[in-house]
Parts: sequence; structure tokens; C-alpha cells
Amino acid sequence: MTSVPSVTLNNGVEMPQLGYGVFQVPEDETAAAVGAALEAGYRSIDTAAAYGNEAAVGRALAESGLARDELFVTTKLWNADQGYDNALRAFDTSLELLGLDHLDLYLIHWPVPERGLYGETWRAMEELYSQGRVRAIGVSNFQPAHLRGLAEHGDVVPAVNQVELHPFLQQAEVRRYDAEHGIATEAWSPLAKGGELLSEPVVADLARKHGRTPAQVVLRWHLQLGNVVIPKSVTPSRMRENLDVFGFALDEADLTTLAALDRDERTGPDPDTFNVA
Repeated sequence: MTSVPSVTLNNGVEMPQLGYGVFQVPEDETAAAVGAALEAGYRSIDTAAAYGNEAAVGRALAESGLARDELFVTTKLWNADQGYDNALRAFDTSLELLGLDHLDLYLIHWPVPERGLYGETWRAMEELYSQGRVRAIGVSNFQPAHLRGLAEHGDVVPAVNQVELHPFLQQAEVRRYDAEHGIATEAWSPLAKGGELLSEPVVADLARKHGRTPAQVVLRWHLQLGNVVIPKSVTPSRMRENLDVFGFALDEADLTTLAALDRDERTGPDPDTFNVA
């Protein structure tokens, strides 16, 4: 089993730097996929209320036989549940579906600036944190402007900011803000979508240079930048491949080459305008 290093969050909690995400994994396939991921050696599992598969994640965790303190479980509050009271109720629902007595990390899924509720929502997150029901709280898809707004409403600095991040969208401004404020940057869609990144000639050349796959090169790039990553696959062999990224390192020339791929190109929604409830 691969030993995954941890990052220390700003409250001292240790979080595995590489985890397993279940975005768009159908509910009826989720338990088997998470079970395979745990068997491969993943110990950090990332889900969300909006994914509709929290209960299946919970079944896989229960059936794994792993002790609770071996697992790091993240879920996210959906947009329609923002607001103080709504957020508290939504947390209870997620916890029940997951079959857990506490969470390791709870995130506000999107800022939804049009609704103007993320400050009030953050106060509810702080309350859950103060009660010890979640070990760390954070946000997802927050831009620096949203993070500055959050700082005006609360006392706890987010432990994590999970954003779309890959070589085509390197999020330099977000990563800089996060680093300056002690917030860990976590990458969703770390390999981008559609396969274009993995067939990019620059990435293919680096894969040949290191005797690795293109996906391993990109995941290694994330790790060396200090990002937390949550690649998704339902194929056990690919799960193991994505985990096998600790036996090599990219050099400075490699990192410079990959830095030049930045297009500021999103494959997901823009956090400044995404308001789906």
C-alpha cells in the first residue's frame, strides 16, 4: 500500500495530500468504487450533498472495516442549503447519510454571491466546528474576493479552499491568496476534463522522460506545488496508478514547462456567476 503524505491544515489537523473524489460517480456504483479506492490505499474520501451519493459512501466506509481515525471524510454544503439554520440542518442530514458521528472537513460548495448568504452560512460552519462535530471547515470555489468577504463575517480562517485547478487553469491568484492566509489549496478536476490535457505533447514528453503516465506527471505537478488533489476514477487499476506518484519527482525545468500550459481555461462553472440552487 502506498503511504500518502499529509498536509497540516491551519488548525493542526492532518489531511492526506492525495484523496479520492466521487463527483459524478452514480450512486449505485459509488459503494464499490469507494471500496476499491480504500483497498488501493486511499484514506481521504471527498463527496458532497449535491452528488447524491453520500449514503453509498457511508456504506463503503462502514464495510471497509477501517477504524474511523484512519479515514478523512469531506462533504460539502449545497447552495440551496445556505443560511445559518439551513446549513445546520443540512450538516445533520449529511452526517446521517454518511453514518458518521463527525466529519473531518465540511465545505461551503459554492459562494453563490448573488444570494449573499455565505457569510451567514460561515457562522453556522463555525458553530459546528466549535461543537467538535467537524474537525476542520473550509470552502470550495471561492475566489479571493469571496474569501475577503468571508473574513469580514467570521473568526475562523478556512482550512481549505477546493477549486478547479490543473495545468490549463493554474489559479495563481487564488493559490497566492490561500498561501498568504494559511489556507490549503485543494484541486478538483486535477487532470482537467475531456482528455486534452493528458494528450498534450508537453505532458506526453514528460511522461516518457520519467517513465510514467501523463496522469501521474500531472498529479506529481500538483503535489510539488503543494496542492491537495482528489482524482476520480472508477477503474481500480487507474486508482492504483493515480496513487503511485511518490516514487519520482519533476525537476525545475519540468515545472517551468508545465507552468507555460496555463490558459486560464475553466471546464466547470465560474464561481463569480454560478448561482444554481
